[in-house]
Formats: sequence, structure tokens, C-alpha cells
Amino acid sequence: MKFRPLHDRVVVEPLVSDTKTAGGIIIPDTAKEKPMQGKVVAVGAGARDESGKVVSLDVKKGDTVLYGKWSGTEVKIDGKDVLIMKESDIMGVVG
Repeated sequence: MKFRPLHDRVVVEPLVSDTKTAGGIIIPDTAKEKPMQGKVVAVGAGARDESGKVVSLDVKKGDTVLYGKWSGTEVKIDGKDVLIMKESDIMGVVG
């Protein structure tokens, strides 16, 4: 990926949700819920505190994270749909 987020921004690739229910019903794209889990693809250097020091982020590349349903901005980078969000939009690391 030729994109480097700035400051406390994180690039997350949403995990693909199932297209079938347990009973075998196929869910169309229009009825699917937005995924709320994703894999961190890139992270910024960190935010600055009041004294000007850079505070590093708690998440790192490769982490699987849980984020809010309407968090981030959807963009397409290198043909992939990804979300760019602030670290504060991430609720936690899964696993």
C-alpha cells in the first residue's frame, strides 16, 4: 500500500461478512450490515500531547480491531475498500 496515514489516523480493512445465514438463506448486498471488525493495514506516527511530544498509538499493523458502526471515512486505495479513522474511533483489539 502506498498510503501513510498522518498523526493518530489508522487505515482499517473491514472483514468480509458472511453472505449466507446458518439456515442457508443468501443475504443480498443491500441488506447486509456494515462490518464492525477489521484488520489494521497502516498506522500513523501518533498524536501530539500538550507539551508537543508524539504519543505513539496502541494499535499496530496486523491487529484485528472492533470499531463503531459509523466510524471512519470509506475510501478506495489500490483497488481495496478501506476505512480511515482516528484511533479514538477504535473500541478495542480483538484476540
